[in-house]
Amino acid sequence: MAVKNKTQWTDASVAGFIEEYVENEQKKADSFELLRLMETWSGFKPEMWGPTIVGFGRYHYKYASGHEGDAPIIGFSPRKAEFSLYVYSSTDTSEKLLESLGKFKMGKACIYVKKLVDINIATLEALCKESIAYIAAHHECACHK
Repeated sequence: MAVKNKTQWTDASVAGFIEEYVENEQKKADSFELLRLMETWSGFKPEMWGPTIVGFGRYHYKYASGHEGDAPIIGFSPRKAEFSLYVYSSTDTSEKLLESLGKFKMGKACIYVKKLVDINIATLEALCKESIAYIAAHHECACHK
């Protein structure tokens, strides 16, 4: 039996999620700024993925194992401790960009930052655009404009 993906698109309100879920006023302001920036950079409206991820655009992936699904092209989640930024693709360009991003921690496929003032926004934009280009080149997605 196929495993159902935990993170699925929902029609929940993005602004409503931020207003209700994010308690810290600075994190709330940073969340609304990320909405504005990522919508501009991606050309896609924000959508909720699962209960806590804000995504922009969609793509379809399929692994060699046969597992497949849909995911946002880029996105973020305003977690309690820090933001999870889903803007990274493992490319040489992305690796080089991380050198000038600022204060962050790296997970397997996401970047963790406490607040936007800790990072270079121009570098974040370049990372987002690199990830969008990578996904467009390797997956079926709405990013083929």
